[in-house]
Amino acid sequence: MKSFFALSLAFCTLFCGKTSARTVFSNDESKRVYACGRTDGQSIALTFDDGPHSEYTAQILDILAEYGVKATFFVIGENAERHPELIRRMKEEGHAVGNHTYRHQISCNKSEQDVLSELERTRDLLRELGVEDPLFRPPGGAYDDHLLSCARALDYNVILWTVDPRDWCHPPAEQITKGVLDAVKSGDIVLMHDYVWGESHTPEALRQIIPALLKEGYSFKRVDELIRLEG
Repeated sequence: MKSFFALSLAFCTLFCGKTSARTVFSNDESKRVYACGRTDGQSIALTFDDGPHSEYTAQILDILAEYGVKATFFVIGENAERHPELIRRMKEEGHAVGNHTYRHQISCNKSEQDVLSELERTRDLLRELGVEDPLFRPPGGAYDDHLLSCARALDYNVILWTVDPRDWCHPPAEQITKGVLDAVKSGDIVLMHDYVWGESHTPEALRQIIPALLKEGYSFKRVDELIRLEG
């Protein structure tokens, strides 16, 4: 995981505080790429990347259970291997679990064999743990036609996002909360993280975000529900 953490720290240095929480992504349903949902109501999806983490994932699951909220977790295969009990808990508590590659390596420009290996290794691990959700989020949201071809070969829907409060940069909980509440609208997919390098304030922020959005009339859906996948 060292290369991933080094990349994350570099991104923090370059980009934190320089862009808004809203990310410019859009759906391309012909290629099965989704950044937001199709909803007539006031619904959004909370998503969490890079886990599971022994401490932060468990805290987030506790908070979601407290409020009766369902979310989607895009897990890294090698982390899932370390904490299979948390993957089982996600599934048992009604959350969706998606593929975020095995080592969180940026997959664009890699060979088809390398891309498929990253995806298949995590897919097979998740299947052993009872997870069959057809969701894939590319690391960093980076993709090209080659990566999409590999995802389609494995029958994955590619999930991006529209709101990014940059919790991976270790901002205080209040800043994460503001990043979500100021940007979110119906149909949004919110990107957060249950695994960051160092101290995370995401669980603390989540305790502010969920009740605030519930008070505004929002409901929370899994990604597959928000984009209305069949099955």
